[in-house]
Amino acid sequence: KFRTPGSGLYDNLHKFDLPYAEAIFDLDFYRQNPMPFVTLSKEIWPGVKYRPTLTHCFFSLLGKKGILQRVYTQNIDGLEAVAGVDPDQLVECHGHFRSASCTNCGMEHTADDCKSSMVDKGEAPTCNICGGLVKPSIVFFGEVMPSRFSELVHFDVASCDLVITLGTSLLVAPVSNIPDWVKSNTHRMLINRELVGSFHRANDVFLEGDCDESVRELCSMVGWEEELDQLYSIAQSK
Repeated sequence: KFRTPGSGLYDNLHKFDLPYAEAIFDLDFYRQNPMPFVTLSKEIWPGVKYRPTLTHCFFSLLGKKGILQRVYTQNIDGLEAVAGVDPDQLVECHGHFRSASCTNCGMEHTADDCKSSMVDKGEAPTCNICGGLVKPSIVFFGEVMPSRFSELVHFDVASCDLVITLGTSLLVAPVSNIPDWVKSNTHRMLINRELVGSFHRANDVFLEGDCDESVRELCSMVGWEEELDQLYSIAQSK
């Protein structure tokens, strides 16, 4: 989402008048000028403007079928959770909007309070303890990834029998390395508009094209299309 030419976040940041594109996720910059991130948060806060896609609902369907071990996502929009993916099966590598904390003292704040300030009022939330700026639990540059990633990834890559990689440039480590960490006999599927990474093993599958169209085709092949559409309909109403 960030790096998609023409429509990615980094291609559409000119309206924020940033010194450089990544500044919107820079903690020091946020402390000096929080409004660009506040404006962005109003745009992408889960369930406000955007709803889950068929692909998000596909993850949820795999979980309901009992065959999903984990979803690793670099997205921060939280749409996997909105689509119904079990929190135990979800690793949001770059954080989420469901909790918040002070950037100064670390005091935890509720997501509802943070949302009220950012989304409803268009203001930067402040800490009621020290007066510092509060932000959602999104991983900014220089911050450590959630420990959940390192706690689960080694077990997951060693025990899975299929890894599906969707809609990615595979440019940002360490998440981009996951397909290469699985065993050599593990089946790998890439669903993407272009071939990326090291998907050239004999047992790799590349489905070129749109993610939503591809997951619909897969579900149609195994008789799950109606269930997928039902989950999608429910997700749109949330």
